[in-house]
Amino acid sequence: MISALFVTFGFAACAQKLDASKVPAAVKAAFAKQYPGITAGWEREDRNYEVNFKQNGNTMSALYEANGTLTEAEMDIKVSDLPATVQSYIKEHYKGKTVKEAAKITKADGTVNYEAEVSGKDVIFDAAGKFIKEAKD
Repeated sequence: MISALFVTFGFAACAQKLDASKVPAAVKAAFAKQYPGITAGWEREDRNYEVNFKQNGNTMSALYEANGTLTEAEMDIKVSDLPATVQSYIKEHYKGKTVKEAAKITKADGTVNYEAEVSGKDVIFDAAGKFIKEAKD
């Protein structure tokens, strides 16, 4: 998973592995309701909780506040599945560089972003493929 994604959106850079017993009941309940029957691994991201899991063969993660509110979900995608505008931007602004990983991020309000990991940086785009920002991976 691209755990540094959450750094891009204002969370701590260091994820700490976390035993499920230390995850608040509200967070575990919200995850179980949204993703029933899924086994997952937990990490602490600043004041939030990141859960990493697989669903229908997709590698995913979700970020929850301590009260169980989902803030965003991320799904790894093939680099070739990035919007054409994202791929064009990367070719132009990161000449000769390879996209190592790609992800589709869905915020709690339904807003979609795309992330491409290039040269150790996360490059973030909106749903239309317009560049938003770059953050250290």
